[in-house]
Amino acid sequence: MKRLLPIGKQDFVGIREDGFCYVDKTARIHQLITGSGRAVFLSRPRRFGKSLLCSTLKAIFEGKRPLFGEIAGRPALAINSLDWGWEKYPVIRIDLNVGEYLLKGLVELYANLNRDMELCAEKYEVPFTGKTESDRFARLIHALHKQCGRRVVVIIDEYDKPLLSTIENTDLHNDMRNALKGFYGVLKSSDSDLQFVFITGVTKFSRVSVFSDLNHLTDLTLNPAYSDICGLTQDEVEQNFEPEIKTILEETGRDRVMYMKKLRQQYNGYRFSEKPLTVYNPFGLLQHFNEAGKFSPYWYETGSPTFLINLIKKQKINIAKLDNMRVRYEDFRKYDSENIKAEPMLYQCGYLTISDYNEKRNEYTLDYPNMEVSYSFANSLMEQYLQVTADRSQALFSKLPDAFEEGNIENAIEALRPFLASIPYDIITDTENYYETVVFLIMKILDLNCRAEVRTADGRIDTLVETDNFVYCIEFKLDKSAEEALAQIDTKDYLLPWKGTGKKLMKVGVNFDSKKRNIGDWKYETVDADR
Repeated sequence: MKRLLPIGKQDFVGIREDGFCYVDKTARIHQLITGSGRAVFLSRPRRFGKSLLCSTLKAIFEGKRPLFGEIAGRPALAINSLDWGWEKYPVIRIDLNVGEYLLKGLVELYANLNRDMELCAEKYEVPFTGKTESDRFARLIHALHKQCGRRVVVIIDEYDKPLLSTIENTDLHNDMRNALKGFYGVLKSSDSDLQFVFITGVTKFSRVSVFSDLNHLTDLTLNPAYSDICGLTQDEVEQNFEPEIKTILEETGRDRVMYMKKLRQQYNGYRFSEKPLTVYNPFGLLQHFNEAGKFSPYWYETGSPTFLINLIKKQKINIAKLDNMRVRYEDFRKYDSENIKAEPMLYQCGYLTISDYNEKRNEYTLDYPNMEVSYSFANSLMEQYLQVTADRSQALFSKLPDAFEEGNIENAIEALRPFLASIPYDIITDTENYYETVVFLIMKILDLNCRAEVRTADGRIDTLVETDNFVYCIEFKLDKSAEEALAQIDTKDYLLPWKGTGKKLMKVGVNFDSKKRNIGDWKYETVDADR
């Protein structure tokens, strides 16, 4: 019998009562509510389980202990065996995830805030009064404390959705920011009435933005202790979804080792601290299991990165180096409408993740988390940058991978030339970097192991491509010569690190002709890998 997978389900009560699979995170949640401070913030990308975490917290603070015990033969959750009193607290939960903020502006924001507050007031039978949303929020918190005899728990889900939705409309965005700043500021002035505050969103807060008054708010976003509170670790996947994995292997005849390797490459790889622990995006993974093991970009297709691509273009970021970006800890906090940096935004939205951490410099290196994001984001970038028709892309994609796998440089060049000729002339820039970027995007979309500007002891390789049997060192020139490109590879001995690997080494020189806007001359040579 096929098990119920909670795809898109965010209600903890419904998941437990209706028999859906639930990966037990309550031990980590217990740690959160007993030892991390009384007001905490957590940032994670969309569809990473933030709303389910909020729902679970609500059930815990409302004292719904039976939901955490055995249900219909399913084992009790971890928090049941831990030190928790199960007292009932009044809970205000505000969810800003759904709303037409760009279209309806502050009217929509205020409607959502008032809806959630009024429902809470009705539930606990307290007055809902006040002249403004902030005033009503403060009065509601105080009234609940007085009525219930216990301090109040406030849970705010997707605090920044109104801000992200309006980020390209500066005036409206600033109105939203000012409105939310006043509303969230109530949490500081109501501190004596509050037991616990939990706030989630995609973007990390800025001390000078909407949370400027909340100097007691603890940010757990990059805290190693909570790096797996959202998302699924490899162990959790293998322990909780063995029935799905077993069924897929039986129905497809796949080898288990190879299948698990591809599963990790496709959906794992998100890292949220200096701790080298990675997690799967739960939405994409559950969709994969539900679709009988089909590998598709499920998470990526649920959102559009148009704003981020526009930001990359505006800030003239080298897209060939997105997989080797370096940011400092302070950069993650730089979020406001006048000073948005693309690098931390790409991380916070889930298109890049932490791949390395330098403790001495307090510096993070960012990279694509997995094949799903790498391929899909490169595809989106190519559509925006190159504007090439689908038939032209298909012709290229059907020929180029085989050419690299077979070591046939002539076929690779013959496939590239008509594709480059189809790029609209008015978007081409006559720089070597432009053509290097085009080739890099193509390689990424084809899922070839490609890296740009690879550092060696004596310089940087323009593009390095590795297959099972070949290593290609490609050097580009503009309005010069292929011979000059090859000479640079020789002079700087770029292929030295790959000698002795057992792979066939090939150096490729490509010269682009700016007048023809295409490959001019090209040349390649095979390198003796043993010398």
